[in-house]
Parts: sequence; structure tokens; C-alpha cells
Amino acid sequence: MAQVAPIYTLRDVSLTFGVRPLFTSVNLNIFKGDKICLVGRNGCGKSTLLKVISGIITPDAGEVFVQPGMKISYMEQETSFGEYNTLKEAILSGLGTDNVKDLEYKADILIEDLCINGKASPKVASGGEIKKAALARAIISEPDILLLDEPTNHLDITTIEKLEDIINKYTQSVVVISHDRSFLNHISNKTLWLDRGVVYTNNQGFTKFEEWQEGILNEELLRQQRLNKKIEEETEWLHKGVTARRRRNQGRLRKLQQLRIERKEQIKKIGSVDMEIKDAGIRSKLVLEAKHISKSYSNKDIIKDFSIRVVKNNRIGIVGPNGAGKTTLIKLLTKHLEPDSGFVRLAKNLEMVYFDQNREMLDPEKTLWRTLCGEGDHIYVRGHYRHVVAYLKDFLFTPDQAKSPVSCLSGGEKNRLMLALSLARESSFLVLDEPTNDLDMDTLDLLQEVLDEYKGTIIIISHDRDFLDKITTSMLYMKGNGEIIEHIGSYEELHKKYIENALIKKQENVSKKEEKVKPKSEKNTKRLSYKDERLYEILPQEIEKIEQDIKEIEVKLSDTELFSKDENEFYALTQKLEALKMEKDEKETKWLEIDFLKSSM
Repeated sequence: MAQVAPIYTLRDVSLTFGVRPLFTSVNLNIFKGDKICLVGRNGCGKSTLLKVISGIITPDAGEVFVQPGMKISYMEQETSFGEYNTLKEAILSGLGTDNVKDLEYKADILIEDLCINGKASPKVASGGEIKKAALARAIISEPDILLLDEPTNHLDITTIEKLEDIINKYTQSVVVISHDRSFLNHISNKTLWLDRGVVYTNNQGFTKFEEWQEGILNEELLRQQRLNKKIEEETEWLHKGVTARRRRNQGRLRKLQQLRIERKEQIKKIGSVDMEIKDAGIRSKLVLEAKHISKSYSNKDIIKDFSIRVVKNNRIGIVGPNGAGKTTLIKLLTKHLEPDSGFVRLAKNLEMVYFDQNREMLDPEKTLWRTLCGEGDHIYVRGHYRHVVAYLKDFLFTPDQAKSPVSCLSGGEKNRLMLALSLARESSFLVLDEPTNDLDMDTLDLLQEVLDEYKGTIIIISHDRDFLDKITTSMLYMKGNGEIIEHIGSYEELHKKYIENALIKKQENVSKKEEKVKPKSEKNTKRLSYKDERLYEILPQEIEKIEQDIKEIEVKLSDTELFSKDENEFYALTQKLEALKMEKDEKETKWLEIDFLKSSM
């Protein structure tokens, strides 16, 4: 069997920005069907490497090979659609052609799959809507290599799960930058780790990353020791951080399970008959209590008749679709917003720190130093004075960055600074609204360590399922219709218990209703979906076009001298022929399935 050739290759690629080399001798291959996750610290050059692959940036040295005819599509981290009137118009721009009328159905399918408001103006659309439209624009042309830079930022968990399904079904190659461990675990079959200018490749998915990473670091330390060289401070720190996290993980999980058991017991006590007697024991630990609170905007229920009691050491995560009202809920619970009905009371002398996802606490003109400690050079951190530079190093900032303005920081670095500012303050109650946005995995691990050691109460909004599972004792699931459910345990358990079951029941109810309405003597009146109707119309033309392409390639391959004249073109045509035959088979099968459904109605 002939060896499959890569569709994209970088060989000994180097790139320098200013005086600092970003990459040195990068080698990588992308094969058809690869689902690659690209990981590394913030600022290590992941986005730049993706731009090199996309062709936006040309490397200083090295060789780039792209198989002829390969189409590459790139979704950058931040997208602006200001020049378009609607999100649908922005999505259609991904086709790269003026003749979009015949292909408009592709945008309609993606709009339906990702639940996008296609008629919305980009000028007023939310960050989540813009991100979904950017994803659709990248996917619509069905590229051979799909490049996605932080695709899960601003997306709710439901949409992230839909994206996982899209990527898993995608037959071409995908390269993804993300810090969402759960997302990467579900979609990747290959891992690239960019570390200090070197790309390491593992032909396994992200589930094996930590074990593989630790092996590389151990080898590096041993190699440096054998050469009797001074171990690099950064390498030593990184290695110690990795191994220490491994040792602590099991203890943390046991502690978290115990806290979840305690939360269950608290709820039982509050709901029991002798609540007044046992309430006295809880009252001394009471952080906040909400009773029958409701809030609505424009006649839409955001929170409907919700009650909760939060006591010391509770760690509550809030999840739900974008627009469900998660930020509104924490503003109500912290009395930053008044409910339409019901009441909220907070414990006296409560020391609360509120982490705002919009970073409103940061002054872009101030330096990191002045942001943390004003005129002095020390910062008071939870009962102890620390030098500002040493404290910044805890949050992965270099000494040189201490006197740089906040405006020079990336999104992830600003979030790190916000965390450094918030976590330095004395508090007994920590409220975090999307703290994990733009953070790399090292910073996420650091944040987990800090929160694990935190002695107070935490309420946190996040779409990072792995992070929530490691931090929270219970979760509030906002369904989007005003109803809120508290669940003790992990997000995975919550998903199975409430979300999956709700979808199954909904489908069963629809099926029962259809059965009742359908007369026994008549044919099934169920209609094809818009997507299937459209595919039924256009698939024959697409199949015909593929057959023409197959004939053209077969004619070229019939040239007996082609291999000796151009070996690369021969392999490229052979691979393309195989792909076209597979695509033709898939489209023919799909058309026959729809035709069968149509005839049975």
C-alpha cells in the first residue's frame, strides 16, 4: 500500500519578530483527516504559526509545501464584520465568490445548525453571535484545511458541544488553538505543543498531552544535567509546576467530593421540617440568601421565582446558553441589581471581590506596577506584603512587563492582570464572571491552585467544563426560560440528568403528538427538513460536477510520463482522485437516503 502524502508541510521554518526569534526550525505535516490541537503558553506564537499555515505571514526561512488545489480557511481570534449589513451576508463572504445566490443554502444550513440570527446587524450582535458567524464563514467553503483560533471564546456550552459535533463529522483537516481542555479532549487526534520556539508533535489526541508533556520535560532536564549546564530557570519552573500539579490533583479531587457532599447536606437541612433549629447553625456561616427573586426584560422572564441559600465555602458554578441571564443572576445575588420581586440579603461585613469580564477595573494608561500597588513597590496580598515584580511573576509576567502600560497587553494577559488584582484583595466572597476567557493552560492551572486554596465562598460563570468540574461543589443551570436548577456534582452529570433527558423527552413528546394527529388510513404527513429538501435538489448537479473532475484527473494520470516529470503532482492527483471518489459515494448515498424518505411520506 502506497504511503499517504501530507497535504501541507513546513520544513525548518524560522520566524523572528524584532530581535526575538519566535520559531526556530519548525517542522510539521498535516494529513487529510487530521484533527490537530495546537497548544502552548500565551505569547508563545500559536496564532502567528496559524497565520504562517494560512499564508498570511511568510516565514523568514524554511520551506512551505501545499498540495496543489488545497483550500485553506482561517478564523482569527477576533473578528470584525462592520462592513456587512447582516450576519448572513458576513457568512456568505466566506465563499469567496460574487455568484453566491446558488450557494446561499449553505449559509442557511450553518445558520440553522449553530442557531445564528442571520438577519442581525453585526454592529449590535453579541460577542457570541459574532463568534458563531465567524465559525460559519470559515466552514462554509468546506476547506481542505480549517484553521480555528480560539473558536470557543464567547460561546456557551451548548454551542461548544455543537461545534465538537461539526468538527468530529468534518472529513477534511482541522487545526485548532484552544485552552478548553474538555473541547480538545473531544475533537483532537493529534497534538502540536509550541514551547520556546520549538514545535513538538504527538500523534495522539489531547487526552494524552499531560503525560507526554511531562516525558519531554524530564528528557530535557536529564539532557541538560548530563551536559553539566545550568538548568534554565523557566524550564525548571515549568517542570516543577507540571509535576507538582500531578501530585496534588488526587488530593484536590477528594477534597472537592467532600465539599459536594457537604453541599447536599446543607440543602437537606434547609428543606427539612426542623429547619428553624438547624438554621441557627447555618446562619453564622450565611453568605447570602435569595427568596423568590424574579427579573424580566421586555416581557421576557430572565429569572423566575428563584430561591437559594449560599453558605461559607460553597463553590457554585453558573452555566446556561448565551442570553440566559447568567451575569444578571450574579448581579442580583450580589445586590448590584434589584429584583422585580423577592429579596436578597447579604451577610454583614461581607468582603466581596467582583471579577468583571469586561475588565472595567483596568486603566489602559497605567502600568502593571501602578495598577497593582499605586505609588509604592509592594502589594498587600492576603495578609502579607509582596514585592510587585515577584507577585507579577506568580502570574507569569516578566520583570520587563511590570513598567509597560496595560494597553500593550493581549486579551489573555489582561485577564491575568485582572486575576492578580482581584485575588490580591482581602475577601471572603469571590464572584468571577468568565475568568477563564483567553487564559492559557498554565494560567488556568495557576487559577485552579489559587481557588483550591481559597478559604472563602466562590460564585463563578464559565463555559470551561473541565475548569468547572475541578472547582465547583454545585452548579446552577439556567435553562433560558427563567427556570434555574441547582445540581450537586460535575457538569457531565448535570448534562446527562437534565439537558440530555430534556431533549429526549421533548423529542418523545413531539413524536407522540404527531402519532395522535396522523390519521391511520393516511400516509405519514411528516415533511423533509429545509436542509434535506435543498440537498435533494442540488446533490445531482454536485455529483455530476465531481464526475467531470474525476474524468479530468483520470485523463492526466493516464500520461505514462507524469510520474517521472512531476512526482509531487502525480501523488497530489492520485490523492485528489481518491478523495473525489469518496465524496461522490457520500453524496450519492445521501441523495438515496433522502429519496427513500421522500418516497415513504
